[in-house]
Amino acid sequence: MNGPAVLITVGLYLAAIAGLAYLGYRRTASDSDYLVAGRSVHPLIMAFSYGATFISTAGIVGFGGVAALYGMALLWLIVLNLLVGILDAFVVFGKRTRRLAVKLDAQTFPELLGRHLGSPAIQGFAGLVIALTMPFYTALVLVGGARFVETTLAIDFGTALAGFALIVTAYVIVGGMKGILYTDALQGGIMVVAVLALVSLTYLDSGGITATHRSLTEMQRLVPETLAAQGHQGWTAMPAWGTPWWWTLFSSLILGVGIGILAQPQLIVRFMTVGSDRALSRGVPVGAVFLSVVAGGALLVGALCNVYFLTHEGQIAIEAAGGNPDSIIPLYISRAMPPWFGHLFMVTLLAAAMSTLSSQLHVAGTAIGRDLIGALGTGGPKRSAFYSRLGVVACLLVSVMLAALLPAGVVARGTAIFFGICAATFLPAYSAVLFWPRATRTGVLASMATGLGVSLFCLAFLHQHEAAPLGLCRLLFGRDTLITQHPWPWVDPILIALPAAALVLWGISRMGTLKVKGT
Repeated sequence: MNGPAVLITVGLYLAAIAGLAYLGYRRTASDSDYLVAGRSVHPLIMAFSYGATFISTAGIVGFGGVAALYGMALLWLIVLNLLVGILDAFVVFGKRTRRLAVKLDAQTFPELLGRHLGSPAIQGFAGLVIALTMPFYTALVLVGGARFVETTLAIDFGTALAGFALIVTAYVIVGGMKGILYTDALQGGIMVVAVLALVSLTYLDSGGITATHRSLTEMQRLVPETLAAQGHQGWTAMPAWGTPWWWTLFSSLILGVGIGILAQPQLIVRFMTVGSDRALSRGVPVGAVFLSVVAGGALLVGALCNVYFLTHEGQIAIEAAGGNPDSIIPLYISRAMPPWFGHLFMVTLLAAAMSTLSSQLHVAGTAIGRDLIGALGTGGPKRSAFYSRLGVVACLLVSVMLAALLPAGVVARGTAIFFGICAATFLPAYSAVLFWPRATRTGVLASMATGLGVSLFCLAFLHQHEAAPLGLCRLLFGRDTLITQHPWPWVDPILIALPAAALVLWGISRMGTLKVKGT
């Protein structure tokens, strides 16, 4: 890849980002501007920001690479995301969230929960969970972007990691939510153009749509024996029902992310930035198109790149990438695409990483500055923006350290873990606040604690993918998982933790209501 051309392309992109961040800074005059952009954002900008925040390098690099393993079956994730993450999130959850946030003058997701129930403890606990878990997700996005730079430009991973972190932090601290939304709109547009070009070039290189899909279907005979034994039946076929491959695909990658999108704090706060319900309705088609093109295109290319690697290198994609799915998309771009496209996709990955990272750091910072510190009664709301900026820096430092320590091939699975934890911890409480007036403070707080606790227990002692590498269960009980009978080692924690949290919320709230009636 031509060095000067890359520097010029990236330089122009960063200049545009700097200009938009400065515009956000100039228009940020209050805590409301910094936290929720003054609640006056155009619906198109909000929808682009929502999509760009959701689709990060974890979506393009991580899930694109995993699609090279699982094939077309992973596209069911897009169907679920459209139904739950766009239609349900915007129309059902989003409108009620916006109205309640305006009524309570809530400017963060934990503050929405806490003020509705009159409980600083709920706000503080939710803020603490976000502050502790968000750096893990941020680290995954950093890894995805840094791996692409490392592969395509032969730059040291640590250098790429540091560059990403410093650039994003600068404009989050300066521009606040307005700077994030403005830059997200630009970054989302870049992502749409680049992924459409990537899909088109992929089909052209492989002989057209029909020929490419026929070739991918015929590769079924090349499925490695280890994967076939787990239920893999080819890249255009569904996994064998009930096998470990099926459970991982549907319970973790599809259901975990598809349901977990409803409880993402960095996405929920987007609903608080618009001025009307009508604005949210207008954002639905924009969000749907964005998600279909960018996320769907990345998964499609991930599956189809197997045809390229077999034709040109005699291997399937995961073999060409040395067993690391996080390297498949960067490797495919660098080997299969023309140099000019490498420049464009470099900017695309920067955009994908920076749009998500900025929102992650912003919501983690506000969780520390406004929710956790605010709930403790230190500093008060007047200094929340100041403490939030300090929280951004703290989250960044922890994220960079985690990114340097995470193992290879962790991006997609780690994203599913984070989404599952958020769903189990927040979704029952969030749903109750919006739709169930009989929910009690004790019930909501117990539900969040149950969702978090059961999720962590399942990851450490029940779910094979995490329990075996962690080794805690083997240390204590002499086996990788407490329950070894199929299919339990492959059942994702969300299928256990989310119902448990919902049941605790209902049960404790119900007992509290009956007690009040009895007295």
